[in-house]
Amino acid sequence: MTLRIERYADRGGTTIRLIGRMQAEHVSEVEREIEESGTKVTLDLEEVTLVDVQVVRFLGTCEIRDISILNCSPYITDWIAKERR
Repeated sequence: MTLRIERYADRGGTTIRLIGRMQAEHVSEVEREIEESGTKVTLDLEEVTLVDVQVVRFLGTCEIRDISILNCSPYITDWIAKERR
């Protein structure tokens, strides 16, 4: 399975839901979705099953940019924290 991206917008902002395996090759596409979504963006990772190191670094950068990350697997959250050190 590859990555599927779904975008939902309402008055509170935009949620970008990621589904499947996210790899470095998908980062530019997700970044484009973020840029097209306005100022208040949330990434929902509830159905992300696998990531690579480039994705982890990208997600860490997203957090720094004030992009909210929801439903992130604990192993990904821990990995993001380790990459920041």
